[in-house]
Amino acid sequence: MSRSDSEILGRSDVDDLDAIIAITNTDADEVVHAVRDNADAIFTWDYERSRVPLIKLYEKAKSSQWNGETDLDWSIEVDTERLIREDELRPSPELLAMIGVDVSGTALERWTEDQWVRFAMERQNWTMSQFMHGEQGALICTAKIVETVPWIDAKYYAATQVMDEARHVEVFAKYLDTKLHSHYPINHHLEMLLDDIIADSRWDITYLGMQIMVEGLALASFGMLLQATKDPLLQQLLRYVMSDEARHVAFGVISLKEYYEHLTDAELLERQEFAFEAAVRMRDRFLSQEMWERLDVPVKDAVRIFRTGATAEQRNADPFQQLLFSKIVPNSKKLGLLDANDGWLRKRFDTLGVLQFEDWADTSDEYELLDAVAADRAAG
Repeated sequence: MSRSDSEILGRSDVDDLDAIIAITNTDADEVVHAVRDNADAIFTWDYERSRVPLIKLYEKAKSSQWNGETDLDWSIEVDTERLIREDELRPSPELLAMIGVDVSGTALERWTEDQWVRFAMERQNWTMSQFMHGEQGALICTAKIVETVPWIDAKYYAATQVMDEARHVEVFAKYLDTKLHSHYPINHHLEMLLDDIIADSRWDITYLGMQIMVEGLALASFGMLLQATKDPLLQQLLRYVMSDEARHVAFGVISLKEYYEHLTDAELLERQEFAFEAAVRMRDRFLSQEMWERLDVPVKDAVRIFRTGATAEQRNADPFQQLLFSKIVPNSKKLGLLDANDGWLRKRFDTLGVLQFEDWADTSDEYELLDAVAADRAAG
């Protein structure tokens, strides 16, 4: 029997704003964060390489490594404020009104152009900071996959991803420190999810939480930022990170599809519940609580301004929020998680307004198309 939403999320209403913003980082100055890892380290003495898709992925990973210090042009000057002021789509009351956000009668109605520019700068700092923290989560989780997965081909590939993730943390941290000169602590919704992924003893939950959910959302987020930014350094950085991320998500799809074909309905339900909880936590982190606090705007007031829909369906119609799930939903379908147990996860994703992506290409079929590293080398 499935658990109720209240048992899964700790609240009866998935959109309970008070409950969502009550979850906040109370230790923003923390430097070291410890999580107990309950999994066993697994050796395998079976060295036969029989999983052809993983062998192919491993070879692609070896040939597509790049160096964050030498393959990115760090000499490019980044003037974030100038780029924002020159952007015709920079945040403003008029632009927000075009997407159905009305700031009249709120504190934001009195904001000057300088305040809107600062908002855009802080939003970028917050976004890049959460990318950096999430990449460190991926670094830890992939190291755990090397330890816990019982297949030698998966261990080989996961080892290449550990290197990828170290490089991603490195380049995001350097961009924040040298180009944006500011960063934010980890959002607590993201931190809670990473803690749960790491603490779970089952190797496939590490895959599901990180490779499918967190990395899937990150891949979509990077793609959206790539389309929006006018900074050539950030464009180059994101193209290369996305080359890696597409392989990482494909790694999860390829591995879990084989494993989930042999699980019982009860076991699949546990994975469906975990996927739903992860999706909601990732959605909730985009309320950007830490950013509003730095801007001296009450979090609840700010969130209410941008959550203008009277119904859950209207609130979930935000195209930005929907697109974040454009990789997660088709990959979940490929794994059989959408429709197992009478469509339990399908119904939950429907409440989040993201089912329109179910027939988009899953990442195991498209990762080679996103290999910007190989494309640049071939063109050079």
